[in-house]
Amino acid sequence: MISTQLARALRDSGLKWTPRAGDAFRIDRVEADEEVYILSDMTVEAHDHGTGTVLGFNGTTEWALDSVALEDALWLPHEHQLREFLAATFRSLSHEGAFIVTTEFEGQTHRFESDAATGAYARAILYLLDSLVV
Repeated sequence: MISTQLARALRDSGLKWTPRAGDAFRIDRVEADEEVYILSDMTVEAHDHGTGTVLGFNGTTEWALDSVALEDALWLPHEHQLREFLAATFRSLSHEGAFIVTTEFEGQTHRFESDAATGAYARAILYLLDSLVV
């Protein structure tokens, strides 16, 4: 799973989250624990309102939390979601002691390394997002 630090960096660099079933997230507040939640039609659903998206916790009376605003949730994208974001820039994922994601952007080949595949993908996305900022 992607680290909280990399997930925050992705969010802060402009990666947008449109919640869907199966997505993992943490509540990103100082007083919140490090619990990971999974969006599901049965337990945690995204509710779109005119004022924003709220993640509603359904059917569990023992939880003290009924809902959380999307901006208070930190998306923890899965490996396949990170790879999808790279789209046509993605060339390969290899494992040579570390995980290495290779991309091609604007005619240049780039390699991003991490101890986890999600970390290598996240680093590649951060580079891509930073390159797109003018």
